[in-house]
Amino acid sequence: MAQGDSYYDPFALALNTQRELLETATGAIERAEVADERLDDMESVEVGETPSEVVYRENKLELLHYEAQTEEQNEVPILIIYALINKPFILDLQPDRSVVRRLLEAGHDVYLIDWNEPSRLDQFLTLDDYVNRYIENCVDVVRERSGQDAINILGYCMGGTLSAMYAALHPEKVNALGLMAAGLCFQGTGGVLELWGEDEYYDPRAVTESFGNMPSEFLEVGFALMDPVANYVSKYVRLYDNLENDEFVENFARMERWLNEGIDVAGEAYVQFLEDIYQDNKLYENELELNGKRVDVSKIDMPVLQILGEYDHLIPPESSVPFNEVVGSDDVTTIDYPTGHIGLSVSASSHREVWPKVAEWYHDKSTPESPEVLETADEVAEREGVDVRVDPTEGGRDEVAIEIEDEDGVQTERVERDERSVEEAVGGASGESGGEPVEETVETPDADAAIAEDVEATSEEFVEVAGDEADVESVDGIGPTYAERLREAGIETVADLRGADAETVAEVAEVGVARAETWLEQVEDEE
Repeated sequence: MAQGDSYYDPFALALNTQRELLETATGAIERAEVADERLDDMESVEVGETPSEVVYRENKLELLHYEAQTEEQNEVPILIIYALINKPFILDLQPDRSVVRRLLEAGHDVYLIDWNEPSRLDQFLTLDDYVNRYIENCVDVVRERSGQDAINILGYCMGGTLSAMYAALHPEKVNALGLMAAGLCFQGTGGVLELWGEDEYYDPRAVTESFGNMPSEFLEVGFALMDPVANYVSKYVRLYDNLENDEFVENFARMERWLNEGIDVAGEAYVQFLEDIYQDNKLYENELELNGKRVDVSKIDMPVLQILGEYDHLIPPESSVPFNEVVGSDDVTTIDYPTGHIGLSVSASSHREVWPKVAEWYHDKSTPESPEVLETADEVAEREGVDVRVDPTEGGRDEVAIEIEDEDGVQTERVERDERSVEEAVGGASGESGGEPVEETVETPDADAAIAEDVEATSEEFVEVAGDEADVESVDGIGPTYAERLREAGIETVADLRGADAETVAEVAEVGVARAETWLEQVEDEE
């Protein structure tokens, strides 16, 4: 044996092998001891725990309204339209992996359609029934409850496809449209599902003619066979390796519960979806009709957001992205994240990286447009010789942020979302009066009714009308939002306002000093 070669010891090898086998056996025994306990834990896991109430029912459908998680909510609610396949608690799996909670925590008012299980009597329901009856009725309920003419929609998977149909047929009722892992375009880009659904391989009517509805068991097996090793072997190996990890076991159990609690799909709707969407690509080609009415995707003119999983093997991005080119909207955003179909809903990284962006997008698109305000700002800026930028997405819902630049520098303040407030802010910042006097109503003790006349806001008139104990909101230019900020700082009355300095008032009300000075000028005592 050459010097430096290791010495081969068969006895040591045998002992090491025996020790490793013993350790493996011991580990297996220890895992077996906790297996029964873990099985009990898995059977008792809870899902869909975010508090909600049913606010509307129709047939099997239930419309859920979730309990607010913040003191203030966006006035434009979000209606989540879930798929007809599986139960919707995948969007509310557990508190730290709940799409519903992320939206609620971001200040949104959230509703969700739970389709529930169709009966044999529902086998003749069509896509038209789901879109123009069920979804339409739910949208109207949400609109009525919120007082909004148009609401936000978030459609998931097959629910996203239905949402696109609805938005095309009823664009006036949709403020912003979110599509999450939605199958929209099938022209050789739809992955395994599209291939399996091709008419040369598969006739969906053969199934529904035999069973009435599409059995959930068929769908479950089909989805699992798309990745048999992962679904039938690997995941159970991971479970075995993590039996002593409580968090892993609970999460695994919730996912298994969702996968195993599938629901049937109404027969005729299933056939239409397979034939018209998958096989004939009619939605993307703008040839789809529901009950004789064309679903014109060019009518989708509201802001659109697509949320995609880069590794989605069910609905690959190629089945969604081309849809951006055929909708009528010129405001289209895509979030493409490196995860799978289900990972968009439940992965920790998606909840950290994706859903805050989605929540912010809905906030941005729910801010009312103010074309008159923007036009007024431009006109006053040109007249006063200053540069003005108006941002309607900043501040409260009833405010706009104004940035005014002149030779003295840049001033930024938030003002009420109306033409007069914007004109006063721009004019005041430039040191001018803000243009001609405006017509307003002034009450005096000697008048039985308000008399409209052209007036300047002078201190004499104000003192005559209001007095020291008048609420601060009675000062010209202080609207409800400014008044609330001032009250929170202890400036509740005219007398309180008079005792404050311009810098303090400006800081509290979040306005420019020049604007605060105009308020103080109104309430100065006349000696």
